[in-house]
Amino acid sequence: MALLGMQDVGIAFGGPPVLERARFAIERGERVCLLGRNGAGKSTIMRLLDGTMTPDAGDIVRQTGVTVTRLEQEVPDDVEGTTFDVVAAGLGPAGLLLARYHHASHRVATDHSDGALRELDRLHHELDVAGGWEMQTQVDTVLQHLGLDPEAEFGALSGGRKRQVLLARALVRNPDVLLLDEPTNHLDVDAIEWMERFLIDRGATMLFVTHDRAFLRRLATRIVELDRGRLVDWGTDYDTYLERKENALSSEAKEWSEFDKKLAKEEVWIRTGIQARRTRNEGRVRSLEALRVERGARRERTGTVKLQAQESERSGRLVAEARDVTFARGERTIVRGLTTTIARGDRVGLIGPNGSGKTTLLRLLLGQLAPDTGTIRLGTGLEVAYFDQLREQLDPERSVFDSVADGADFIELRGARKHVLGYLQDFLFSADRARTPVRALSGGERNRLLLARLFTRTFNLLVLDEPTNDLDIETLDLLEELLLEFSGTLLVVSHDRAFLDNIVTSTLVFEGDGRVAEYAGGYTDWVRQRQAAAAPVPAPLAPTIRKTVPVAPSRATRSRKLTFAEKEELADLPDRIDAREQEREHVYLSLAEPALLRDGAAVASAHARLAAVETDIANLTARWEALETIATSQNA
Repeated sequence: MALLGMQDVGIAFGGPPVLERARFAIERGERVCLLGRNGAGKSTIMRLLDGTMTPDAGDIVRQTGVTVTRLEQEVPDDVEGTTFDVVAAGLGPAGLLLARYHHASHRVATDHSDGALRELDRLHHELDVAGGWEMQTQVDTVLQHLGLDPEAEFGALSGGRKRQVLLARALVRNPDVLLLDEPTNHLDVDAIEWMERFLIDRGATMLFVTHDRAFLRRLATRIVELDRGRLVDWGTDYDTYLERKENALSSEAKEWSEFDKKLAKEEVWIRTGIQARRTRNEGRVRSLEALRVERGARRERTGTVKLQAQESERSGRLVAEARDVTFARGERTIVRGLTTTIARGDRVGLIGPNGSGKTTLLRLLLGQLAPDTGTIRLGTGLEVAYFDQLREQLDPERSVFDSVADGADFIELRGARKHVLGYLQDFLFSADRARTPVRALSGGERNRLLLARLFTRTFNLLVLDEPTNDLDIETLDLLEELLLEFSGTLLVVSHDRAFLDNIVTSTLVFEGDGRVAEYAGGYTDWVRQRQAAAAPVPAPLAPTIRKTVPVAPSRATRSRKLTFAEKEELADLPDRIDAREQEREHVYLSLAEPALLRDGAAVASAHARLAAVETDIANLTARWEALETIATSQNA
């Protein structure tokens, strides 16, 4: 039996209905993904289901006693206290008691008075009675995996951190139904993957909205879509949904085309005027009126964003070169001993935990920060466009119109002059919406506006710092297509694993203590290479034969050509792999010598050397496979 649902629900806000006779039900254990374009009304559905909004028509149906918790997109104004207070409050009265005990224990650390100790003992006893220690573990676990400081004041946090705290509060509540609106925003990859495991292991019943296709694919047991006021249940997984959706849109276009031809034919007939009336074919006239009503009620799909990059003249072959670069802030080393070369046409992803220094590394590579030691050399002819993670380039008080071209009425696009209103329509902003102040826009609209502003400029080096937050999946797909066609150089910071897999050709990964390692391919390629490097040393004392496992090339890999340096590297890699394999064979043979086996230290040293050689072979082989895949597709 369904825990929560809607029956013939309708709601509108002055325009076309957001929902029209919508039906929906979720049963225990289901993880339903709600898809829809930015502004379609997905957040409205969440508010209807949790009871903060009432429908104009129809009913919200809820089983008796069912609890519902929603992670909202906007941060409430009435949340106070430390991070620990806010998260523990998700547990209800017992959570408030836990927060009081938490603060009392901190007071006792500095105040050893009898009163403070008695208060701590009293709260300790109350928590024992309430079974609060399990709750303590639950709160601590969520805070740890989301990387939150329990003592930080909520009001002093950034918008992204506040969203993370509210997510933590929603996760510890353990309601019957969990409503999550873009839960992966502002989380790093480790936190996202932990949350995936957490929700699956707990058996959570949830309705969620996300643009993260990897998160969607792993969690969703069913897909529901909000499209032009209709709630369509597609069932199935995401990839099957894509196929069925494409077929459905194709059938709809065909039906509408035939309908429009019939309507046009009837309009020609009625315009014959006196001849039509003489025939007294009143039935045909009534049929035409019905066709007109049906055509008037049709809701066209919202157009798609039209993205066009204005590429400037090509930069020099070298874009940036780092040699043994180290950079620190105070006592903390952010980048340690980094050496890398970025050439024209490279598409480089940056991966790392929140706060690890990804944006700092971008600024180093762009020459905006000077390293403490080492050198950064920039190439010639660089024109940089920067997509800012914190949206600092948008003035919240300016209108959408004024934000695109700093108040100008026209912009230049590929040598042609275009009015800003017409350009904004390409990014799905109507004339009315163009006059709206930036502060009134949704997260997805702000992202689209920033992209619109970005693509008015010419550039050959594009820097994207978390570009995917709040974009709907359709716009995200179009952005990927544009980036794949872009012939310049791309630097991108993103937690979106599918986006990285589809776009980048190499990754710089923060691996702790300021170390930044470079890997071929995207996120999945990095995970595979990391697992290969961490694999245990094989037990046999005989040499093993290297086997190449075919790997499907990513979209980014298929769409580019090898640079001159990569061609030289590819030609050299087989010899380097052979040399490492010969070295591995020598180590194996040495381990079979009786004299060595009697020396424990020598055996340990040989095993350590063997592990290092195995790691080298795995990394070199992965690099060879990646470059060979590009070369093969290039020659196909």
